[in-house]
Amino acid sequence: MMEPRIQYAKTADGVSIAFWTLGEGPPLVQMVPWTHLHLEWQFPECRRWYERLAEKRRLVRYDHRGCGLSQREVPEFSPDAHLLDLDAVVERLGLEAFALLGNQNSGPAAIAYAARHPKRVSHLMLWCSWARASDAASPQLRGLGRLMDTNWELYTETLANVIFGWEAREPARRWASLMRESLTHEQARALVHALRQWDVTDLLPQVRSPTLVLHRRGVVPPSVDVARQLAARIPNARLALLEGTSGATFLGDTEAVLDAIDEFLGEGEKPAAKAAVPAAGAFRTVLFTDVEGSTALTQRLGDARARDVLREHERIVREALRAHGGSEVKAMGDGFMASFSSATRALECAIATQRAFAAHNESAKEPIRVRIGLNAGEPIAEAEDLFGTAVNLAARIAAQAEGGEILASDVVRQLVAGKGFLFADRGDVALRGFEDPVRLFEVRWREEG
Repeated sequence: MMEPRIQYAKTADGVSIAFWTLGEGPPLVQMVPWTHLHLEWQFPECRRWYERLAEKRRLVRYDHRGCGLSQREVPEFSPDAHLLDLDAVVERLGLEAFALLGNQNSGPAAIAYAARHPKRVSHLMLWCSWARASDAASPQLRGLGRLMDTNWELYTETLANVIFGWEAREPARRWASLMRESLTHEQARALVHALRQWDVTDLLPQVRSPTLVLHRRGVVPPSVDVARQLAARIPNARLALLEGTSGATFLGDTEAVLDAIDEFLGEGEKPAAKAAVPAAGAFRTVLFTDVEGSTALTQRLGDARARDVLREHERIVREALRAHGGSEVKAMGDGFMASFSSATRALECAIATQRAFAAHNESAKEPIRVRIGLNAGEPIAEAEDLFGTAVNLAARIAAQAEGGEILASDVVRQLVAGKGFLFADRGDVALRGFEDPVRLFEVRWREEG
């Protein structure tokens, strides 16, 4: 799967926050302390966790202030400041309600946000977390605090082993390197000092969102007793004690963690194969792809070899759809029809698709040149398919494109105004089946464009 596209949101106090989204469905925002969105995607274990978590939902991940790809120089690391980071991403994506997963140090901020926004947080999940820093205190961590002042590299190596479990040597070593890339030594000291002051114990009785406290029995700190007390103080919270010694969700028995999350969110029985087609009248952006010269390709290569080429086309397009939240409506041998709830994501998917084919063609014996067309409207949904004028126009627009081009209607262009996309006006074009000419725009996707 291609790496999700990094985007930015601006907080109320002017800090730029980096985030990405993956998948489609009910939104789930995962808060993770001390991360780097690009580097963590290079970890196979972490990437598989995110891909699996996004199979049934739209996963949202972000780097908090001062960390990773977000703005590094920031005025403070207080709990309220961290809530501003989450608020900025949520507002940028227009999420009215979402599930929230707070990992370890992010737990207090997740608790505070849920207490203050009961209608916005549909479900709260806390992974190996606590309400105040003293709940996670231990002689081991106190010794680490002293080590932080004297040996930055050894501190990160030791902390990664404490979090991941001492048997996870290679993943812990790589994560320690990520931690050093995510924050400078001075920033890390400021963050850790701020985290020690966090205490949201008084907010626990105010949490009204359905809550799941997840903990592995062998994880210390925090202890299982901390998890039990956390669940006991939040009204009607559930406690899920799992086996294992790693404090990382993506190591150990990850399926048990995912099963607990699916069951809690009420999605355990839902198939993960294909996103549902929207009901009639839902506003969607429709995307068509078409392989240029597919008939000639089959005649030249024969059925078997041509099918191998088209299979590669299917793989590339499907990866792009998954990465950008697109729903595959149907495959048509040498093309796809897909739909998106967001015109921005549809265009991002189209651009990522063309760039993927361009990279493929640099070394491929048989280059694949694909036409892409987009339109937006209110298609009719019937029998897991889409029909109507909006769909027909998208198909006609795709037919007008050359291989390697993306063409979009004026409706799509207006929907993404101000989002940074580059368009070239192709003028009014007469399309088969439409009485009036249609204004088309070419989407510039090459880096030099």
